[in-house]
Amino acid sequence: MNDKKFWFTLGGILVLFIIYWILGHPYFIEGRVNMFFAIIIAASTIIYFINKAKRGEDIYLRTIPGLKAFEEAVGRSTEMGKPVLYVPGIVDMDQVETVAGVIILGHVAKMTAQYETPLNVPVARSIVMKAGRESVREAYIMQGRPDLFHDDMVHYLTDDQFAYAAGVNGIMMREKPAAVFYQGKFYAESLILAETGNSIGAIQIAGTASPAQIPFFVTACDYTLIGEEFFAASGYLSKDPKLVGGIKGADVLKVILIALILVSIVLRLFNDLGWINFDILKFLTIQ
Repeated sequence: MNDKKFWFTLGGILVLFIIYWILGHPYFIEGRVNMFFAIIIAASTIIYFINKAKRGEDIYLRTIPGLKAFEEAVGRSTEMGKPVLYVPGIVDMDQVETVAGVIILGHVAKMTAQYETPLNVPVARSIVMKAGRESVREAYIMQGRPDLFHDDMVHYLTDDQFAYAAGVNGIMMREKPAAVFYQGKFYAESLILAETGNSIGAIQIAGTASPAQIPFFVTACDYTLIGEEFFAASGYLSKDPKLVGGIKGADVLKVILIALILVSIVLRLFNDLGWINFDILKFLTIQ
């Protein structure tokens, strides 16, 4: 760990901590000191791993089978001469799952541009349509095939939940896509869509952070990105240092939090039994 910025930040944290204990509460808001230091530590950890990724150092990310199957699915559509259907959920761009779905759409569009495979993206919101078009357009330009792009690739159906599901099902039955991607936020229509895709023999890859819909996708789809796998997909596919470093930093913070929780439980148990005279809760709240 030879990152100067990391050690500089760590030193700053220690200085702030010392100032707090020496000068006392007048310089800090009562009851929020622990949150202040938690934010500083979390930000420092993520920045450290982002800088590490920017330097080109190897950062291990667990292999996610669903992401490895993206190219396989697009390749299958190319071999069969059938289109790729991409469904970015049914909610607007104010939901983080929709944003993640549009980002992943750009990576799928790069593959369809490279293999010259037709891409069909029906959407349920006008703003999502605009964002999706720009994402696909940029992907085709980056692949040197702007001539293959047209606005109708990303088209609006309807805002109504089940009318949208019926429209997507109609596209599936008419065009018989060989690969179907469900990447975004879904509700009760998830099983309707996935069962229709399964009935036409398409390879289906789903991704969502909606806990109630994950069982339906797991049952009816070939691959499913569950929860945080879905949000990590953009970094995994793009290899962008900021995204990869952010994912790794967040994982390290989770390990630290789990360790703190376990240590806190043990110390509180020992304190209640009278084996030690140290109340972890009072220490963490810093009253």
